[in-house]
Amino acid sequence: MTNTKPLIVITGASSGFGAEDAKLFNAAGYPMLLLGRRDEKIRDLPLNFDNIMVAAVDVTDQEALADAIHAAEAKYGETDLLINNAGVMLLGNVQRQDPKEWQTMLDTNVMGVLNGTQIVLPAMVKRHHGTIINMSSIAGFKAFANHAAYVASKFGVHGLSETIRQEVANDNVRISLVAPGAGETELLTHVTDAAALKDYQAWKETMGGLTLDPKYVAQTVKFIYDMPQDVNVREIDLAATRQDS
Repeated sequence: MTNTKPLIVITGASSGFGAEDAKLFNAAGYPMLLLGRRDEKIRDLPLNFDNIMVAAVDVTDQEALADAIHAAEAKYGETDLLINNAGVMLLGNVQRQDPKEWQTMLDTNVMGVLNGTQIVLPAMVKRHHGTIINMSSIAGFKAFANHAAYVASKFGVHGLSETIRQEVANDNVRISLVAPGAGETELLTHVTDAAALKDYQAWKETMGGLTLDPKYVAQTVKFIYDMPQDVNVREIDLAATRQDS
């Protein structure tokens, strides 16, 4: 039987918020393109892969990203939802952090979002239908110690999301943003600044040692998408109740 549901593209789908998004939309029967640098981790997810394409793509490589999206669209039709989820968080004090880590965050967290958006947006505008949901962070509108470059990148996601939303609102295309607080994801596994990581863990203990479950972020993403096309939930911020900052 032909699948009549439209294509959903998720970047950074190998773990965390992206993996939970994939599980939720897979259960709802959507064809998907799941992207991540570690495609083997995506293939290990508990999914029905009958209507799923998987590609090992770094969102900073727009040509490779476009090739993967166009291949999925050739099979499933044009992208109706792009979830710009891929991101990195490399904590570090600006006085000692390697500038290469700043560049990595800016390239992935900002350029990656712009890259994906530019690929799918023209067709959405042309048909007056489509949704892009950008994953940001509470660090996109408030500051945290040892997060300078990360905060800068997520402030960028907030800014570009609102700008593009205004640009395409009259074309009936939705640009939405989800800003989670601290979550139980793999984001911290690449942190190289031991002192910054120790400070973060101490802060986490003030919350009882547990942060936001990614499945609730995925439920939020799906809530936004499930609204009628003429309703745009512009932004949702959510965090563990015990997170007081």
